[in-house]
Amino acid sequence: MTPFAIAGVQMYVNALQPNVDGMIHRLDLLMARFPWTQMVLFSELAPFGPLPKFSLPLRNDTVDRFCEAARRHHVWLIPGSMFETAEDGRIYNTSTVINPDGDIVCTYRKMFPFRPYEEGIAAGTGFCVFDVPEVGRFGLSICYDMWFPETTRQLTSQGVEVLLHPVLTGTTDREAELSIARATAAQFQCYVFDVNGLGAGGVGKSCVVDPTSTVLHQSAGQEDMFPIEVDLDTVRRQRERGMKGLGQVLKSFRDREVDFSVYDRSSGTDAYLHRLGPLAIPRQDAGGMLRSDLTAPDVQLASRGLVEQITDISGGTTSGTNEGTPPITN
Repeated sequence: MTPFAIAGVQMYVNALQPNVDGMIHRLDLLMARFPWTQMVLFSELAPFGPLPKFSLPLRNDTVDRFCEAARRHHVWLIPGSMFETAEDGRIYNTSTVINPDGDIVCTYRKMFPFRPYEEGIAAGTGFCVFDVPEVGRFGLSICYDMWFPETTRQLTSQGVEVLLHPVLTGTTDREAELSIARATAAQFQCYVFDVNGLGAGGVGKSCVVDPTSTVLHQSAGQEDMFPIEVDLDTVRRQRERGMKGLGQVLKSFRDREVDFSVYDRSSGTDAYLHRLGPLAIPRQDAGGMLRSDLTAPDVQLASRGLVEQITDISGGTTSGTNEGTPPITN
């Protein structure tokens, strides 16, 4: 048995003020109540919320505070993600993995920003795989990434046994996302830790799924801290013998007799996809039909922020245009 205790933190996230103090306070409380916890995962964009205007360089004072907190509690810490301003001026949605010594092990830039709603955010191209000594191999993806099984395929083909998945989903597709989390665990024979936020950070419903697609924990719509001890030997046995002694999907993929031409962009196999029209926000035309039309001045909600109000966790509202409106994130 290779046990390892991972805790998710589902917390309220403000859009207009930092949440860093609240995250560190919750980490302190978590470790006081559950001192056996060995890794802690927060939700996507938890430190500063979903507004790109709060973007920071990759290494900053906030990351240093998280490093100090990880060192103080001797815990692995993934503090959700933050918008990162790269040296070339592009903005990424970036997550950082910190070890119990307070050292940054790796960083990960979200590969699939939630376009067309999440405009102006660049897509990362590198994967994040790291080892916890004498425990196992972990991988990181962010929110919408998991809708693309190729991302998890790449990670598990490198031996990842636990998928850490911070999300910010405040939209009506959360139930579909939970289904994808369960399917991902079964397809790739791994644990999935799917941690959503509240308020400006999402609608909650965080979940932990084991390699048989069994939900080990399901949060509701309130704050939640959920330490779960996983057994990575379960992953290894299932990958060897199959889920419940049945499907050995990773080995079947390894032994496949086909290479998928759809991944060769010059093959023409994906010609249908090029007939689907632009990746654009739908709008309603005069006939009630939905269409994509970026020529209209009122549809670029993500880039212009044309939403009248933002409600924060204090219950107040702030009138807003560009400066105060988060893009829809997933």
